[in-house]
Amino acid sequence: MTTEEIAVKMREAVAKAGGLDKSVKFDFGDDGQVHAAGTEVSTEDLDADCTISVDKADFIALAEGELDPMMAFMSGKLKVAGDMSVAMGLQSLFAGM
Repeated sequence: MTTEEIAVKMREAVAKAGGLDKSVKFDFGDDGQVHAAGTEVSTEDLDADCTISVDKADFIALAEGELDPMMAFMSGKLKVAGDMSVAMGLQSLFAGM
């Protein structure tokens, strides 16, 4: 799955959820990033209230329900910078993907 395909799926999930109250950026390292704020989702490298650094393969596993977010965080596969409450509220977003 490309970064743009992830952005499209996330755009659909954000729309279903009615938008996000705060911004979040998923940083895939050399594979790019996906930024979401309100109902907008892009692949631009923008500042966000919360940045989640994760390998793209692990992100896909999270989105498909194959990797538990808490286990990914505890094992270091997922790192959160900024507002942790934003990351905690993303469970519903992943359910929509």
